[in-house]
Amino acid sequence: MASFASSLRILKLFVLISLFSSCFGSRIIGRTLGQDNQFQLLHYHKGALLSGRISVNLIWYGKFKPSQRAIIADFITSLSSSSAPPQTQPSVASWWKTTEKYYHLANSKKPSSLSLYLGKQILDENYSLGKSLTRKQIVELASKGEQRNAINVVLTAADVIVDGFCQNTCGSHGSSKGAAIQGKTYKFAYIWVGNSETQCPGYCAWPFHQPTYGPQNPPLVAPNNDVGMDGMVINLGSLMAGTATNPFGNGYFQGPAEAPLEAASACPGVYAKGAYPGYPGNLLVDRTTGASYNAHGTNGRKYVLPALYDPSTTSCSTLV
Repeated sequence: MASFASSLRILKLFVLISLFSSCFGSRIIGRTLGQDNQFQLLHYHKGALLSGRISVNLIWYGKFKPSQRAIIADFITSLSSSSAPPQTQPSVASWWKTTEKYYHLANSKKPSSLSLYLGKQILDENYSLGKSLTRKQIVELASKGEQRNAINVVLTAADVIVDGFCQNTCGSHGSSKGAAIQGKTYKFAYIWVGNSETQCPGYCAWPFHQPTYGPQNPPLVAPNNDVGMDGMVINLGSLMAGTATNPFGNGYFQGPAEAPLEAASACPGVYAKGAYPGYPGNLLVDRTTGASYNAHGTNGRKYVLPALYDPSTTSCSTLV
């Protein structure tokens, strides 16, 4: 079973670097990615990428309000460019299109494609495995979703402790063997993201909360008025991009397979142009609510999404 940490650990390093040399700003990211050295780019390890029509199934573990579940469900729906009515630009769908470039690089003559849609939503409000979970139990919960052509997303509530959460990760992704279907066993991809609102918002819900370390700039107003859930969207977005481009541990990544830099984690702390350590960038601001955002979604939603590494420009790409 493979498991991949989110960008928390990298973000900590990014903030610590800023304490020594904040004047380099976002150029540090360029150096990390090695824009001038082809051997430091995200390397394709010849493994399969997710392709075809893939369901995204949400497993809600613990207590979530219906309004909180809607924030995540609308985000998943927004990933599709076919969502109706068309999304206002800049949009979640246009952000997601950067991942398509990895597919063209993998096979330029006959690139595959990925189509995501919101699948099942499974509620486990009674904490069937308790309020303290191991990574093995996360996989057990993920297996409640579809066993084929699926990304099963486990979302743990604010009062659930998960091994490693808030210490070195805000979430993870990996893959597991599913149940046999017509005599054949398939793998499904899974993601886990925790609600950090009460446990570590300075780590996993920045920039909507004062950071635990580094420059203490004022937090931004969360676009959906929920620090924990808007933080989950950022981490889920990062892990969705990693899952699409490195679903089984042998796709696109840099560094060790156990702790890789991937499509979003290669650009820690960057959400808009002008970003530097401790400052997320020049985001858009809703004139009515004062909330910051960089992407429009379905049902009038606004979100903040992380920069993605663009393999065609060898740089971190932002929507604004």
